[in-house]
Amino acid sequence: MGKYISFVLLLAIKAFSLVFYRLKGRAIDGGPIPGRPWSKVRLVAFLNHTSLYEPLFAALVPNRFLWEIANRAVVPVAAKTLDRPIVGLFFKILIPHPVSITREPDHTWDAVLSRIDSDSMVIILPEGRMRRRNGLDVSGRPMTSRGGIADILATMEDGELLMAYSGGLHHIQIPGQFFPRLFRTLRMDFELLEIADYKSEMQRLAKAAGRRVKNIVKTDLDRRRDLHSPMTPESTRQPETEAPA
Repeated sequence: MGKYISFVLLLAIKAFSLVFYRLKGRAIDGGPIPGRPWSKVRLVAFLNHTSLYEPLFAALVPNRFLWEIANRAVVPVAAKTLDRPIVGLFFKILIPHPVSITREPDHTWDAVLSRIDSDSMVIILPEGRMRRRNGLDVSGRPMTSRGGIADILATMEDGELLMAYSGGLHHIQIPGQFFPRLFRTLRMDFELLEIADYKSEMQRLAKAAGRRVKNIVKTDLDRRRDLHSPMTPESTRQPETEAPA
């Protein structure tokens, strides 16, 4: 029953977003967002985390992919988010399989890895915290990716990695603000990578640099976020396409 409630809620959020926001999405090569579901996606890396209102980006993906999220997504969520009375309840309904984590390499992270099987699709926010309007996290630290995604990749041999580059939501809602602003533009860019090819490339770079694969992955994610974010100067961007219905 939970997956059906999640799917209906995702569709409701998508409908709300389609009505009240202008949506801009593209593949990073300048092409359109695929009109069919990403059927081979095993891992989604959502980069440039700025707001708890990010489910609004559901309007940028096909309905059948929303069903895949509702049906088999495993999502690590910060314990302090799930513990909030209203916000926590919302995310527990929205995400059929949330896993509460402390953001430390402890038993809670082991619980995430133990939930992943051959049918799972994992959605992760690699930075592990929200970027504030000054470009830093709540503690004033630079926004860098953490290494947990490398642990997840190690459990996967095939399938696709979907990189989702958020344009940010500070113009719509900032942390601590309850009601979002309407009639603004949501931007997100997408990139599909073969997991086997990506892991092989990260291992090659790690060997050449004499570094751990986990550190290479973290550096690569930060590089891709800064390069492909829709917030980069307009002169470096390719033509955009409207989001699929």
